[in-house]
This record gives sequence, C-alpha cells and structure tokens, in this order.
Amino acid sequence: MDISTLVGIILGIIAVFVGMVVKGASLSILINPAAFLIIIVGTIASIAVAFPMSELKRVPKLFKILFTEQKLTNEVEIIKMFSQWADLARREGLLALESKASEVEDPFLKNGLTLAVDGQNADYIRDVLTEEVEALEERHASGALIFSQAGTYAPTLGVLGAVVGLMAALGDMNDIDKLGHAITGAFVATLLGIFTGYVLWNPFANKLKRKSAEEVKQKSLMIEGILSVLEGEAPRVIEQKLASYLPTEERRKITDESGAGGNGKES
Repeated sequence: MDISTLVGIILGIIAVFVGMVVKGASLSILINPAAFLIIIVGTIASIAVAFPMSELKRVPKLFKILFTEQKLTNEVEIIKMFSQWADLARREGLLALESKASEVEDPFLKNGLTLAVDGQNADYIRDVLTEEVEALEERHASGALIFSQAGTYAPTLGVLGAVVGLMAALGDMNDIDKLGHAITGAFVATLLGIFTGYVLWNPFANKLKRKSAEEVKQKSLMIEGILSVLEGEAPRVIEQKLASYLPTEERRKITDESGAGGNGKES
C-alpha cells in the first residue's frame, strides 16, 4: 500500500474536522444530505459529461494505483545489469544476449533487448520504444486529468450548493432557528466542495502525475541503456552515462564503484 496517500487523507480529515471542533463547530452539522448530493453526485455528473466512458472505466484502476505502492525495478540494479550486458556483448557479440532477454521480466525492457538482439538499428529501436513511452504518458495524463478536473468542478459546485442553501434560507426568514440551520447547510456545501477538491481530487491527480513521471524516467533510462549496449559502449561508460538518471547520492555510489572497478582493472 502507498502509505503516503492514506496518511495524507487521514491528516487532511484531522486538519479540517478536528479544526472545526476546536473552533466550536459541531460535527453534526455535516450531516446534510443535500450538500453531499450536490457536491458528490454533482462532481460525478460533471466528470461523466466531460470524459468518454472508455476513460471513466479506468477510474477503479486509477484508485488502485493511488493506494498501491509503485513497483519499479531498482534503477541502480538496472544500470549494473546494462553494464554486465555490455561486457558480455563486447566479448561474445549481441547474440549472446538472447538468453538474457528471455530472463527479463519487464515487458518494455524485454522488447527493447529483443529488438537489439534481432539486429534492428538504433534509430528504429529508439523510435519504437519512444512511441511506446509517449503512448504510456498519454494514458497516464488522461487518468490524472479526470481527477484534476474533478478538483476544479467540486469547489465550484460548493459555491452552487451555498447559493441553493441561501436561497432556501432567504425564502423563509420568519423562523430564526430554521434560518440559521439553512445558512449553516449552505456553508457545509462550500466546505465539502473545497475539501474534496483540494484535499482529495487535485492531490490525487498530482500523485498520478508523479508516479507516471517516475515510470517514464525509468523507461527512458532503459532506452539509453539498450542503445548503449547496441552501440558497443564500454561498461564503465554506460554506468557513467546512465548515472545521470539517479539522485545525487545513488549516482555517487555508481561512479565510485565504477572508478574503483576501473582502477582495479588497470592495476
């Protein structure tokens, strides 16, 4: 499970609703079916109008992505693997990597390595793999857009709910108790709209974008690694080139190991 998503939601609920209690507001005022109807059902209706059903069918899967820890191969291990493949290819030729391709579990990496072993040129491999990454980015962007649009619609629907509530309140001003209850209900709609928009939907969209960016970065690393092996670059050169995709600390580990290995061979 992606703990940060769950922790963020819990902290958001605590910040808003415990804050209400501290301010002296009763949580019972949130029991307002009309406000929930306008905000929740209204947001769903807006999204249904804005997106085709083919994209909306992916929403359950998107929620699964949000609450599931992203399982990506360790990039340091990927770089070391390319270094080993480069060494093997330089000693025995690209065909020696055919058995390695069958051992690769990642479909993207397996496809790229297979293309290289089959003798495809570098430009063709780059085009094929880049198109696959672009298609992946487009799918991920459309998923994130659903939530970002929900984050746009919900606060506005909150304003709509407030207007409806105030209309009901001003329609009968003889009963002061009912007037106060109606005004409170109006602002509950605004609260729900802002809360869902800026604590749930927009952050969900950002989380999907971040996860997509991490996956795209790793696939870009794989493309460069495959092409470097194809072009016969030295293992040490490949490690130094691909280390640019890593954070500073991990990059230092790769370059230090590469330098130590190089010194050992030279001595």
